[in-house]
Amino acid sequence: MLTIEKNKKNQAGFTLVEIAIVLVIIGLLVGGVLKGQAMIQNAKVKRVVKQADELRAAVMTFYDKYGVYPGDENLPNIPPGGGDAAGNANGQIDVAERFDLFRDLSLGGLISGTYTGANTPTHAFGAGVDIVWFNPPGAATPAAHYIRFTNLPADVCLEIDTKYDDGDWQTGSVSGSAAYTPGTNVATLFMLF
Repeated sequence: MLTIEKNKKNQAGFTLVEIAIVLVIIGLLVGGVLKGQAMIQNAKVKRVVKQADELRAAVMTFYDKYGVYPGDENLPNIPPGGGDAAGNANGQIDVAERFDLFRDLSLGGLISGTYTGANTPTHAFGAGVDIVWFNPPGAATPAAHYIRFTNLPADVCLEIDTKYDDGDWQTGSVSGSAAYTPGTNVATLFMLF
């Protein structure tokens, strides 16, 4: 009988304290991962807004330097080495001129990257960005230059619209091509230039 009691004493298990400590550690790890994901998402949203500000500054610097909008220019030596003269110089960056806009900005040393006249930069969520003269759907304002971000998550669009405008996808200086329905992507987010 003595051996049976010895075997019972040698059987080890986890105490409630040990289990509680393990659960706390697991909870901290899960919380850290979720917080990290939220921080990454927040950084991407800020990067989208910063990219819009950088593009505004680059376009206006080009305009101040040469007296025409990039892409819209029709002079062979603007910017130096450009030689495309593809724009119509009407003071509006038309849809057809949006690719040359980035080519001109790159040749002018105002943005980094190589643009061939057939591509545009991408935003932090991986889709395209451009600037065009446009009248967004539902906008109460007349046509103007807009920075267009394509295929952004709806929650990102709502966050940007709420922080920098009125939060309504149909009105204001920030608007979307569709309602900001959670779990979907908005085809185009328009930010007034």
